[in-house]
Amino acid sequence: MPSFRFPVGRLPDEALLAGLATGDPELAVTFVRRFQRTVFGVAIAVTGDPQLAEDIAQQTFERAWRHAQIYDSRRGSVTTWLTTIAHNLAIDAVRARRAEPVAPEDLDALLDAVTETPEQWALADEASSRLRAAVARLPREQGRALVMAGVYGMTARQIADREQIPLGTAKTRIRTAMGKMRGTLAAPNRGDHVQ
Repeated sequence: MPSFRFPVGRLPDEALLAGLATGDPELAVTFVRRFQRTVFGVAIAVTGDPQLAEDIAQQTFERAWRHAQIYDSRRGSVTTWLTTIAHNLAIDAVRARRAEPVAPEDLDALLDAVTETPEQWALADEASSRLRAAVARLPREQGRALVMAGVYGMTARQIADREQIPLGTAKTRIRTAMGKMRGTLAAPNRGDHVQ
């Protein structure tokens, strides 16, 4: 392939992306160098993990190479397109990482710490204080189900398995806890703060 008369580093983003699709190694290297910091920055901002962010950056460039022909400049710049790919991949990676299950005795301690720590009350605003107080007033099994679903992102099936209860019971606990929380938080503040 004949060399370019125009310096490759000064090519517009769209031209580099088109060159990437052709498999030209010089254009591919220039493309990656131009956008690597931006793509890595998006990935690290979402994941907080440098190694995972590097993997996501690589996947982003691979996806850009495979799908360069579908890029449409009317829908946004190349930078916007790449950062959207990186952001979506990073979110998927974070969602795929599931925390280890919390032992029941550890969850009880966590609930106590969240609802009873004086420092938490001193630093929290009124809304979060009301939320913690409302969770603390729930029956323990409903509070646990609500925290597992809301904080840990567990499904009703995962909660049922973890708590060794029927699926219907897990769903009922979550639904009942949510209903009580709605009722408590929708009501006017009536001294919900812990004394």
